[in-house]
Amino acid sequence: MLYFIIQRMLQSVLVMLVVAAISFALFSYVGDPIEAMTGEDDPIELKQQLRASLGLDQPIPIQFARFVGNAVQGDFGVSYRARQPVMQLIAERFPATMELVFVASLIALFVGIPAGIYTALRRDSPVSYALQTGSLIGISMPTFLTGILLILVFSVWLKVLPSFGRGETVDIGWWSTGFLTVSGLKSLILPSITLGLFSTTLIMRLVRTEMLEVMRTDYIKFARARGLRDRSINFRHAFKNTLVPVVTITGMQVGSLIAFAIITETVFQWPGLGLLFIQAVGNVDIPVMAAYLVLTALMFVVINLAVDILYFFIDPRLRADRAVASGATT
Repeated sequence: MLYFIIQRMLQSVLVMLVVAAISFALFSYVGDPIEAMTGEDDPIELKQQLRASLGLDQPIPIQFARFVGNAVQGDFGVSYRARQPVMQLIAERFPATMELVFVASLIALFVGIPAGIYTALRRDSPVSYALQTGSLIGISMPTFLTGILLILVFSVWLKVLPSFGRGETVDIGWWSTGFLTVSGLKSLILPSITLGLFSTTLIMRLVRTEMLEVMRTDYIKFARARGLRDRSINFRHAFKNTLVPVVTITGMQVGSLIAFAIITETVFQWPGLGLLFIQAVGNVDIPVMAAYLVLTALMFVVINLAVDILYFFIDPRLRADRAVASGATT
């Protein structure tokens, strides 16, 4: 187990170094930050002085080493546009994105898994057909179109939910939350549904497929022949053996929700990291763009590592295979 975790952590370090190299490349190949920070009439001496103060006149290897060293310490420099530390800007937007992703994940899990189980066990029911039809629509419709349609129905026609913004928030230390206000909760509904719809339909279809596959296995038939109750067969035996792929996809989807909240936050003008990244792209604010890419990759790496560790607790076959492999080496 310890060897497995160390191996995965070393792989994660390599992944982060590659992402850091890609993020650092933004400084060299995506516009000129000095031109973005100064005007056309500013003297050349001022531009050269600014370039030297940012360390952009140093050799590329030195710049990359300094970038990695600062990133490990959580220092991504100063925003070219806002003239504020990048981590300060991220800390201000981080709670909004995390609350949106948290609610979207809850929707995906508590709707997708039960719906997948139901459509597998009640394949011929009208509700099952309706859920499968809805899943096809949900998995095929672009996120921005889903958001626009929800705004049209619930904000423009029915006028029951806000169409943009986060609503009122309450500060708890450095964390600002909308969970404690009515307007904050109402503002969460539409963007969280928009963000979580694709993951909900994907998890539902995966659970249904895996459940149908497991229900056709011999040990399920043997359990029925022994006279076990359907509830015990469906949940203690069938559903338990579908958890490995479900955990994999769920972990990947949580990372995707963090990474691809950009579209949802843009449609609803949600003041999170995704909207900050879009604004940074428009302003060629490279430190913010680089920090966003590195932090998003870090979240993916941490989630994937957690999923790999969960495998050992969910599937005993993996522990057995690992034990056999270690015994063979000794």
